[in-house]
Amino acid sequence: MNDINLSGAPDTSAELTVCLSFDFDALSAWVADSQNPADISRGEFAAVAVPRVLDLLDRHNTKSTFFIPGHTALAYPNQVLDIQSRGHEIGHHGWAHEPAADFDDDTQREIFAKGFDALEKVTGTRPVGYRSPGGSYNATTIDILKESGFLYDSHFSASDFHPYYLREGDKWSATDEYSFGTTIDLVEMPFAWHMDDYVHFEFYGGFSTTLNPPSTVREVWQGEFDWAYRHEAGGVVVICMHPEVIGRGSRLAMLDSLISHMAAHPGVRFERMRDYAENWRKQNSVETWLASSSPLVPRPFTAG
Repeated sequence: MNDINLSGAPDTSAELTVCLSFDFDALSAWVADSQNPADISRGEFAAVAVPRVLDLLDRHNTKSTFFIPGHTALAYPNQVLDIQSRGHEIGHHGWAHEPAADFDDDTQREIFAKGFDALEKVTGTRPVGYRSPGGSYNATTIDILKESGFLYDSHFSASDFHPYYLREGDKWSATDEYSFGTTIDLVEMPFAWHMDDYVHFEFYGGFSTTLNPPSTVREVWQGEFDWAYRHEAGGVVVICMHPEVIGRGSRLAMLDSLISHMAAHPGVRFERMRDYAENWRKQNSVETWLASSSPLVPRPFTAG
């Protein structure tokens, strides 16, 4: 599954998987940073958008993954239960969209626990996947993810179309050589900012100031899919969206058309992220992956 098809022709005998994912942030992305109720209402639109997104996924008979902060689960339990009842995966996305890098280890553990408690209270299940709010990690967050028993994470970018295993204990500085840590049994489902709808569609001073038309985003996302279909047999295309962003009319119409385009390709399937990560892990144990030819496996320098 780690091999790359360089023939340049579509390999219709091999599967390419698409994982559509949605960060249902809602109010949680705003309450810590803004005292402006107009800002907070931008997150509130997610309650309107989630049913639209779910109906679209139903029309395509497509299952996906929703990463949900605990704060959102308690604010909108009916929407969360609707997501669950329609067969979609629910992943962990913090408590109130906190950047992990801002907190010490004990506080991070408290945030993880609070998010778990809220999601389990509403859904009755414990998530196995995690996406960090804002892509924020510090040097020990991976240790805490391992402690928490996650199957996979999705906000690292060392790969684009193939999962890999994360490491704990890396050390780095601008003055010393990079020190690779220990590879652990935690699958990374690769993330890329250009595959995230927020940076293309939402204006928020100091973070995102671009307002692209849906046609531009379609060009970017479809271009990545088309390239992967030709070159990355067995790989996965991960798209990250937010109901309050993608759920606007013209954007949702673009997503509808893009899903149809991808589904029309022989050998393409749509999966929840946990399902793909579980299958990949079964086929690629840590030991097998470390013995593979992946360029992400750390290898000591050998002179000569």
